[in-house]
Amino acid sequence: MPHGHIPSVNIGQVFANRGALGAAGVHPPLQAGIYGYGDDQPAESIVLSDGYVDDKDDGDEIIYTGQGGRDPATGRQVADQEFTRGNLGLWRCCEQGIPVRVSRRVPAGYRYDGLYRVDMSWRETGVDGFRIYRYRLVAVADEPHAPSVPVQLGNPTPPRALQTTLRVVRETAVARAVKCMHGHHCQVCGVALELPGGRYSEAAHIRPVGRPHNGPDTLDNILCLCPNHHVLFDRGSIWIDERSVVQPLGTPLRVVAVHVVGATNTEYHRTRIYNA
Repeated sequence: MPHGHIPSVNIGQVFANRGALGAAGVHPPLQAGIYGYGDDQPAESIVLSDGYVDDKDDGDEIIYTGQGGRDPATGRQVADQEFTRGNLGLWRCCEQGIPVRVSRRVPAGYRYDGLYRVDMSWRETGVDGFRIYRYRLVAVADEPHAPSVPVQLGNPTPPRALQTTLRVVRETAVARAVKCMHGHHCQVCGVALELPGGRYSEAAHIRPVGRPHNGPDTLDNILCLCPNHHVLFDRGSIWIDERSVVQPLGTPLRVVAVHVVGATNTEYHRTRIYNA
């Protein structure tokens, strides 16, 4: 099945069962909660059916638990989840900006609720004590029902629209201060990018400030990084161990006396964001 809306299906349409949901092309598998995974493909759809105790559904925002390790008889987590199949597929949706179709179980069957973007992914220990993968999904507002296969690639005259969003405001003075403390040198590789207008670096929050992590916007929760290591750090490909060594690179985190990095923040990143 293609990604995106199914042209013949309306948002809010209810299907009697999983078989009907699959026949319409919304979510083909009869049991799996995530569909569309392959060796290197993003996921296409998910179903919310109260299967995982760690799920949280607030309507336009969903904290969704990945697949695997669940006892179908009790609904409890009995093993760690693996970063494969649908879990990897949803991560790819986050990386590539591809939304997924979301359906919910309702008293009359299953209701298709439109497209959601995978805004964030991380790992944590669930309420049953096993490692799980979590994803924050946010509803795509006013998404039109477009053909799944585009007539042409690209758009020479893309539409413009005024949009208002509610977001956590980062205190630019704090970020600026951290970058100045390090002279814009990356705390991982030591590089300071030289641009015509001066040096460039990026401020990376160790514990993310957005929901559901709700990290502080303070000096001890910010690193000065180059763009490459900022992306790797945010996506959990590198992390800081208990000795302040950047893993798996094996290089010590570059520090200066005036900037103390919070150990509780690096521990949070190591245990919740790093994708082992």
